Amino acid sequence: MINHDIVWHIRTQVAELHTELVRNSLVVWTGGNISGRVPGTELFVIKPSGIDYDRITPESLILCDLDGTVVEDSLGSSGFPSSDTASHAYVYRHMPDVGGVVHTHSTYATAWAARAEAIPCAITAMADEFGGEIPVGPLALIGDDSIGRGIVTTLSGHPSPAVLMQNHGVFTIGKNAKEAVKAAVMTEDVARTIHIARQGGELVLIPDPVAKKLFDRYHSAYGQNTEELRHDTH
Repeated sequence: MINHDIVWHIRTQVAELHTELVRNSLVVWTGGNISGRVPGTELFVIKPSGIDYDRITPESLILCDLDGTVVEDSLGSSGFPSSDTASHAYVYRHMPDVGGVVHTHSTYATAWAARAEAIPCAITAMADEFGGEIPVGPLALIGDDSIGRGIVTTLSGHPSPAVLMQNHGVFTIGKNAKEAVKAAVMTEDVARTIHIARQGGELVLIPDPVAKKLFDRYHSAYGQNTEELRHDTH
């Protein structure tokens, strides 16, 4: 039995997050996509194939199972999902902690992918978010699960939530779709910064142990502890 309230919540969240790809100049025309896992199920929602971003609504998103098969429900479209659906499904099947997947062709990050070159870790913000370099995944065909296999192989055991798929673009993962979108925004930001820095001379890289310490601190101590804040209001 599908919990329609939960499905609708994820539909709404993922639809709204697509506006962030446009707002942050990570996509052009109809390229790119976001998917979000429906918690407690073997389902996810994903952008339809070839739809304009200003036409994306909660109802227009496609509900799929973890094999990438479209699932009929009363809340939205039953059209054709993104051509990357099989790869998103592969990621969800093999990385159970992942709740969101994002794909972009953002300019600077894709330029690194075109060179099949990892983005080296040379700024602390990058260490915070990615724990080191952003790795390169293999050249893979579009339309089947080949990209998904490359994502899982490259990111398994790696702290980075982003991978540059060779000659293609950026894929990011997160505990939910919002976290995956944040990773996509940060990937383009550091790709641009490191590119510009390298034009001025040789990069000074952050040693791996230091990058790990920064990553661990950022993911354990940065931001607000909502539980503590809740107690502080009493």
